[in-house]
Amino acid sequence: MNYLPWALLALAAYTLVAPLMSIATTGDVKIPSNVAALISNSMLVVATLAVILYTGQDAGAYLTHPKAKYVYVAGICLAVGILAYYRALSLGPVSVVAPVFGMFLVTSSALGIVFLNESLTARKAAGIGLAIVAVYLVSVE
Repeated sequence: MNYLPWALLALAAYTLVAPLMSIATTGDVKIPSNVAALISNSMLVVATLAVILYTGQDAGAYLTHPKAKYVYVAGICLAVGILAYYRALSLGPVSVVAPVFGMFLVTSSALGIVFLNESLTARKAAGIGLAIVAVYLVSVE
């Protein structure tokens, strides 16, 4: 379970993204959502490059890897998702936008079960169902 601390760190850090982006992209003096996406994701690229250099990984060797096509498509999906998410945060309340965006947890779980042959237990099904109910309750005004 060495992944759990990383997942909790990701949760803690990502929890702050929506409120900070909402503050930055709304109000009288605001940054356009696309510019905010460029700035914040540039920081992601720089940090990732630093980690790759620190760990001595050869990223270039993977550009033509047999599974690289999945990374490229995931990158396109990430770009569309983040640009749309930041735009939604600039237009709507964090308390609605973030939970709707967070439904990717449900849809990703469903894709894993359907296409990656991951198990569907009663607990997972209940969790997915409760997540849907929770997002509905939070997002309906």
